[in-house]
Amino acid sequence: MGKVNLAGPGLAAYAAKENTMNPFHEIRATSLRGAEIPFSDFAGQVALVVNTASLCGFTPQLAGLETLFRRYRGEGFVVLGFPCNQFGAQEPGAGREIAQFCELHYGVSFPLFEKVDVNGPHTHPLFALLKREQPGWLGEPIRWNFTKFLVDRHGRVLKRFAPFTKPARIAPAIVRALAAR
Repeated sequence: MGKVNLAGPGLAAYAAKENTMNPFHEIRATSLRGAEIPFSDFAGQVALVVNTASLCGFTPQLAGLETLFRRYRGEGFVVLGFPCNQFGAQEPGAGREIAQFCELHYGVSFPLFEKVDVNGPHTHPLFALLKREQPGWLGEPIRWNFTKFLVDRHGRVLKRFAPFTKPARIAPAIVRALAAR
């Protein structure tokens, strides 16, 4: 998988150019089923990107994320789940095991991707972009699983939500993002 160059004239300036793909849509990630997914597939959709874990105290949020996905997907909304084992080793499983757990226990049908690092030297390019655009109150690093980033139809990162923010509380922001063109 190629890396996205986050240096240069600045993400905001780059994204503002007409007829230029936003860096979010240039990213690729591998699904839990092993398929490489270009994020250009999500152009025109509002996305909620979440770093997940199966053994976290916030894991029940998977049900709320699925509810949001089912409620708004017909309007152009998608949840993108990225398992992460960087916080308390709360995602020890392999891809197939993670997928089965999420489907069996929480009915997850939104796209899930291979485990990624969200901090440190091996940070996935997606999370490098998200953190740069929405660094959070305590700085850029992600502090725990279930940190959520809302991305608009054009690939602009609108907002970062803390792990303790329940998915239902994000619904108004999703509705606003879906209404914007």
